Amino acid sequence: MTEGRIAVVSHDAGGAEILSSWLRRYDGPYSLALDGPAAGVFQRKLGNCSVVSLTEAIEESDWVLCGTSWQSSLERQAIMQAKSAGKHSVAFLDHWVNYSERFLEQGDMVLPDEIWVGDEHAQKIAQTHFPDLPINLQTNPYFEDIKLEFESISQIKQDAASFTVLYVCEPVREFALYKYGDERFFGYTEEDALLFFLENIQVLGSPEPVINLRLHPTEAKGKYDQIKNSSPLNIRVSSGKTLFEEIAEADVVVGCASMALVVALLAKKRVISSIPSGGRPCVLPFSEIEHMPILVTDYRNSADG
Repeated sequence: MTEGRIAVVSHDAGGAEILSSWLRRYDGPYSLALDGPAAGVFQRKLGNCSVVSLTEAIEESDWVLCGTSWQSSLERQAIMQAKSAGKHSVAFLDHWVNYSERFLEQGDMVLPDEIWVGDEHAQKIAQTHFPDLPINLQTNPYFEDIKLEFESISQIKQDAASFTVLYVCEPVREFALYKYGDERFFGYTEEDALLFFLENIQVLGSPEPVINLRLHPTEAKGKYDQIKNSSPLNIRVSSGKTLFEEIAEADVVVGCASMALVVALLAKKRVISSIPSGGRPCVLPFSEIEHMPILVTDYRNSADG
């Protein structure tokens, strides 16, 4: 049952992006229970939002639509409260990894009545993980908003003579420690990946690239200062511009397995995963993404030849 007033529940930025884009296209009544990065995402995209407590949102709504989080149990609490109240719950998955872990609460699986996904890759993965749940493929509202955003941004670079790399950071180490108790669970850290890229940047074929580091919203401002200050390369920490603007101005977008890499593909940019050799391979299921270890091997083979 997905009619009537909705309780929309979100904490992490990824889920907030897709849910807020969905609400842009929804003209029915809803209540918002937001926390963490989600509050800023909803405000940016929907204007000033009236937020209520989770309990209040569920009490005054007919069904629940939530994202998924690894930084918070808010959405899992929403699913549990919806079940207790006899109300239908839907989780909209915003990525392609860690599906089962997103619904783990103190060792127990807390599953919604229904799962929504925004692309066929996610649908296949979700069907494998949750064979007994309805998995419904939706038009991805966030992807639609991304395409509209890039159409509205000038693709003309401010400095056409420079070669610009946007490096999108993500807290791999923190996630691995939080979820698995081991910072190196994935075989690498975000610092390893950045260093691997910088040490092999010659594979891009540009003698003097400008590298913009875009920090994840949860990362401290000076997190990569030691790497930045010890490198002879022209590295800057970006600030003030939106992700869309920085992608539009970049020649290449690099990162580990961030959603930003998929956003860059939608902008028709060259995209590279910087996960080093020995790390868990990039899990983003898009063949257009290039992989740094392969580029390095090809570069060395061509130099030897």
